[in-house]
Amino acid sequence: MASPYAYSDSLIAGLLRSVRTIALVGASANPAKASFIVMKYMQGKGCRVIPVNPGLAGHTLLGETVCASLDELPVPVDMVDVFRNAAAVPPLAEAAIRIGARVLWLQLGIMHAEAATKAQAAGLTVIMDRCPKMEFGRLSGEMGFFGVDSRIISARRERLI
Repeated sequence: MASPYAYSDSLIAGLLRSVRTIALVGASANPAKASFIVMKYMQGKGCRVIPVNPGLAGHTLLGETVCASLDELPVPVDMVDVFRNAAAVPPLAEAAIRIGARVLWLQLGIMHAEAATKAQAAGLTVIMDRCPKMEFGRLSGEMGFFGVDSRIISARRERLI
């Protein structure tokens, strides 16, 4: 089923161009998990990605110390990327507002209209049911959604990122 949330390519591209520091909530140390893959990919695109997971707090993941919560981040972040179920979103949205994030990004399959409305009212841009890695790959002309840039196959369209 297609997502009911439509975002323009220019909005997504603009966000991905401007975001430099990301708090990734629900980070996993398992390299087979989507959160690990997204963290590594976005680091490769020049972003600092700070993992947030209370179960891994204090450990190092891909060169970054894991924080227990958004309130414990060592630096301000541009975006909070959420890899948690929809029930966990309202307090995360409140924390994103409290720490001054500009973007609240909910991963594929995660939607919470009430929390999104509250975050938007506080001035945050909210993206739901999307993956920044997949969007970056799609909008930058990299091959498919996998983030592969073989330079063998061309998307033959203007790169937005």
